[in-house]
Amino acid sequence: MYIILVYDVGQKRVGKVCKYLRTMLHWIQNSVFEGDLTEAQLDRMRQRLCRLIDEEEDAVLIYRVSSSKWVEREAIGIEKNPRTNLL
Repeated sequence: MYIILVYDVGQKRVGKVCKYLRTMLHWIQNSVFEGDLTEAQLDRMRQRLCRLIDEEEDAVLIYRVSSSKWVEREAIGIEKNPRTNLL
């Protein structure tokens, strides 16, 4: 499934969260990642994020789409990390 993940995490934790997410998904811009994951990978990622964030202060939004072919993305302005086929 195709995942779009957006997060708002406290300054003390943002580096660890970003570093971890870069191992799982494509970094798009500040606090935004996307990519294909299996259900098992998504479950592992969710569990790890729950350990990294403070659920009283931080927020992570995960949007699931059945396939990337159903997502149309438009960028206005510069793209901080243009999407390529390479991870």
